[in-house]
Amino acid sequence: MTLSGAIIERVARALGTDADGISSSELDGGHVGRVYRLDVPNWRPLVVKVGDTPLDVEAAMLDALRQTGLPVPRVYAADPDFLVLEYVDGESTLDERAERDLATHLASLHETTAPAFGFPYDTLSGPYRQPNPWTDSWVEFFRDQRLLPWTDAAVDAGLPASTAERIEAVASDLDILVTEPTAPRLVHGDVWEANLRVEDGRVVAFLDPACYYAHPEVELAYVDWFDGVGDAFFDAYDERRGIDAGFFEQRSPVYALFPLLEHVRVFGSAYVPEVREALDAIGY
Repeated sequence: MTLSGAIIERVARALGTDADGISSSELDGGHVGRVYRLDVPNWRPLVVKVGDTPLDVEAAMLDALRQTGLPVPRVYAADPDFLVLEYVDGESTLDERAERDLATHLASLHETTAPAFGFPYDTLSGPYRQPNPWTDSWVEFFRDQRLLPWTDAAVDAGLPASTAERIEAVASDLDILVTEPTAPRLVHGDVWEANLRVEDGRVVAFLDPACYYAHPEVELAYVDWFDGVGDAFFDAYDERRGIDAGFFEQRSPVYALFPLLEHVRVFGSAYVPEVREALDAIGY
């Protein structure tokens, strides 16, 4: 499938060029919208994303991450309906060298701090708005802006009420289950293999962010539970920033509930067993 002529015309105007000679081909994309490679005369290859979510928000997140030094695709043009990015070649498979490089990048990103948890604006997590009101307490932010709202939404998508009650019990005890970090730290928010481009053992681009200022353990838990990395990643990260005792056994499954609930929202009840597995690991 190719990109519509109307979108190609809009992209050409945004780039200040002519639509004649521009060709497109669909790429494997995520679960939100469609992604195309665009070949434009006298330009390097580009990527165009189209969809129903506000893509200018994704552009703003990429720009925010770029300012920290994280490698992300350059944004050429954006509005709510389409996003034009640099095309970055590479694979999405992590070997041990790439895992260590990923750890280096995330450890550096997590040194970016803010006075409170949240973000200057609401961001996106997949197709969903991700509220980010500035909040002084990490426990309060994670409970009220992530865990409980995503639980309510997951119930509408097939999460049983009995499982939701178990999550609500976790939320009630959150102040004894997780810790407050030394400072709110910037996270990418959606780090897994499909959102990385890797070449020769290096992560050359991070894609599709869902960023906000958080406890960095929420990022580590994501990659821990979704099997994207192994010991090489965690050993390298531990060397650079340290991983506090009890993270894997106690806090990682708590933080895993958030992305697992999002999977229930997107894919339905097929992910309910994994939600229950995380709750079992927490002991609730």
